[in-house]
Amino acid sequence: MKNLERLSLAEMEEFVRGNRKVTLSLEGQAAIYGFIEGLLKAQQYRRLSRGQRGVVRRFLTKVSGLSRAQVTRLISSWMKTRQVRRRPPQRPNFPRRYSSADVVLLAEVDAAHEELSGPATRHILEREFGVFGNPEYEALSGISVSHIYNLRRSKTYLRYRVRVQPTQRSQVSIAERRKPDPQGQPGYLRVDTVHQGQHDGRPGLYHLNAVDTVTQWEVVGCVETISERHLLPVLEAMLHQFPFRILGFHCDNGSEFINHQVAALLNKLLVEFTKSRAYRTTDNALVEGKNGAVVRKHIGYGPIGPEHAEELQKFFTAYFNPYLNFHRPCGFPVIQRGARGRKKRIYRAEDYQTPYEKLTSLPDWQEYLKAGLSPAALRKQAGQMSDTAAARRMKKAKLALLEKCRGKS
Repeated sequence: MKNLERLSLAEMEEFVRGNRKVTLSLEGQAAIYGFIEGLLKAQQYRRLSRGQRGVVRRFLTKVSGLSRAQVTRLISSWMKTRQVRRRPPQRPNFPRRYSSADVVLLAEVDAAHEELSGPATRHILEREFGVFGNPEYEALSGISVSHIYNLRRSKTYLRYRVRVQPTQRSQVSIAERRKPDPQGQPGYLRVDTVHQGQHDGRPGLYHLNAVDTVTQWEVVGCVETISERHLLPVLEAMLHQFPFRILGFHCDNGSEFINHQVAALLNKLLVEFTKSRAYRTTDNALVEGKNGAVVRKHIGYGPIGPEHAEELQKFFTAYFNPYLNFHRPCGFPVIQRGARGRKKRIYRAEDYQTPYEKLTSLPDWQEYLKAGLSPAALRKQAGQMSDTAAARRMKKAKLALLEKCRGKS
């Protein structure tokens, strides 16, 4: 297939008709353009009639492998310039409004003012030219706020000024951000941690505090650290100390609870996991009030070393938690709404009950108990000793333990 450009028009037409199912293609754009240019010159394309030009066009389409429209464009180019050449790329070249000196000047302004917001920076640039008459700020005086941020990302700006990007807040998909709604059912817990101080730079142990929303049934635990290795076993043991089924678990946004390990534990127990909302300080107020009125009041603020966590955990389980739930009364307010819808809590003398009494006062309270726990067993534990005797027993064990812990710390 050599010297195709030397074929006559009749041979071209016969080639196109006789090889309808055969398609030839030249390798490389330069070869294709050179072949088209040579054939058009050899056939004296300008002198051909309309029908003869159609034969040449169909032949070129068949041999080159190009589309009919593309061949037509190349022929039109040859008719104008007698050449078939690749068109050079035409990239848009927009005029530059702000020079490198303007970008450096913006960086100097940001460095002087510790990088203010875009609107504040724009106002400063306007005042530098309009109020103080500094001519170097003329171009920047009319800059838009959005373009200030564009220039701060440019290479010239970043070469001149090193920007320290603070750690960005990450969105954590663990737990649902809302206030729990128990609707009068026990089993919806509010949970928080209490750090037991530091001594000579040495961190103390942590208390875990879990309070039921409806009955105020409270279980306190103790861990060396709030890492998952220490926290998960104690948290699971605390959940087992509640006499009713756990339906909800609410905490603040601390990472000691908002993590995949705690989420997996609660998911295994089929417990609803929620966390406090932003700017809603009352979402976890119940347990935070108990932190001060119960944990701090009895354990104090003094530092206790993490090596005593196991002893405190045994004390909480054997003495402290039974005292809190069977012998220590809690206030259950009556909520009244004012004329504007504001809630007002009123505490009356007759509204004070122990968490056990509050639990047994609920309608059909036996249905909320865990499997294998009978009402008779709870009643027996509540009547083993009087409230004052239980308080004295708890206090005696507490003082002995605190003396031992702080003597070793």
